[in-house]
Amino acid sequence: SRLANTEKDKNGHLYNRKSDFRVEYSILEELEHRMTVSRKTEKAKILQQLSKIQNNVKRLQQQLKDVKPTPEFVDKLKEMMEEVENAINAFKEEQRQIYEQLLKEEKTVINELSVFERKVEQWALGSSTTEKVLKFSSARVSVDKTLGNHLPAEVVEFERFLQRTGGRQGGWDDYDHQNFLKVRTKHKGRLSYVDEALEYLCGRTKEDIEQHDKWYQEFLILHERKKESIKKWKEKQRQEKEGNLKEKAEKMLKEAWLQREEAQKQKAAEERKRQQAAIEAWKKQKAIAFAMEQASQLKLEEEKEKKQQKERQRQCHMKLLLERYTLQKKEKEELEKLEKEKREEAEKEERKRIAAEEITKFQER
Repeated sequence: SRLANTEKDKNGHLYNRKSDFRVEYSILEELEHRMTVSRKTEKAKILQQLSKIQNNVKRLQQQLKDVKPTPEFVDKLKEMMEEVENAINAFKEEQRQIYEQLLKEEKTVINELSVFERKVEQWALGSSTTEKVLKFSSARVSVDKTLGNHLPAEVVEFERFLQRTGGRQGGWDDYDHQNFLKVRTKHKGRLSYVDEALEYLCGRTKEDIEQHDKWYQEFLILHERKKESIKKWKEKQRQEKEGNLKEKAEKMLKEAWLQREEAQKQKAAEERKRQQAAIEAWKKQKAIAFAMEQASQLKLEEEKEKKQQKERQRQCHMKLLLERYTLQKKEKEELEKLEKEKREEAEKEERKRIAAEEITKFQER
C-alpha cells in the first residue's frame, strides 16, 4: 500500500501537467520510462537464458534415458554436462555481477544522498560545525545474508567494511575523494601530502585527512585480500567443477557398466530359461516319441504274437491233418494188407482146391 501511495503521490505531483516544474520533472519521467523499458528488456533476456538452460537440461535428461557404455557416448555426455554447467555458471556469474553493481550503485546513491542531506543541513543552520559524515543504517543493505553463503569470507569482509565506513569513498563525496587520491598519489603515500591536501580539501581538517588515509590504507589491504581471495575462490570452483565432472563421468560410466552387467545377467537368465524350456520340450518330445515307439513296438509284438499263434494253430491243424492222413493211410494199408492177405488166402485156397481137383482127376484116371 505504501508503494501504491508513493506512486500516486509521484504521479500527482511530479508528473502533473499543471505543475510549475513540469519541464524539469519531464526529465525524470523520461528517465523512468527508459528504466522501465530496460527492466522489461532485462527480464526478457533472463527468461531467454533460463529457457535455453532448461532446453539443454531436457536434452541431457533425454540422453540419460538411453545410456550407452561407449567412450564416444561418455564424451558426448560430458560435453553436454559441461555446456549446461557453463551456461548455469555464466548466468549465475552475470547475475552476481549485476547484483554487485546494483549494490554499488545503491551505496553510491546513499552516499550522495547523505552528502546532499548534509549540505542541506549546512544551508539551514548556516554553520560548518555540522559537517560530519551522517550514518543511515536503516538505508543500508546488508550483504551478509545475500553474499555470505556464496562468496569467500574476505569478499564479505570487504563489503562489510564498505558498508560500515560509507562505501568506496569512505563517506566522502567524489570531488573530495578524488582530490585526496590525486595529492596522495603525487606524494606516493608519504604523510607530507597532508598539508598540500588541505589546500584542495576545503572544509576538511588535518585529522579528517589522516583518518581518511587510515581508512584508505585499510581499504587497499582489504581490497587486495578480496582480489586474491576471489582468484583462489575461482580456482577452487574450477577444480571442484573439474572434480565434479570427473566424478559424474565416472559415476555415469559405472552406472552404464552396471546397467550393461544387469542387462547381460538378465539376458543370460533369459537364455538359461529358454534353454531349460527347450530341454523340457525336448524331454517331453522324447518321452512322447518313446511312448509312441513303445506303443508301436507293443503293437508289433501283439501282431507278431497273433501271427505266431495263427502259425501254431495252422501247424497244429496241419499236424492233425497229417496225423489223420497218416492214420487213414495206415488203416488203408492195413486194410489193403488184410485184403491182400485175404486175397492171397483165397488164391491159396483156390490153388489148393484146383490142386485137389487135379489130384482127384489124376487119381480117377
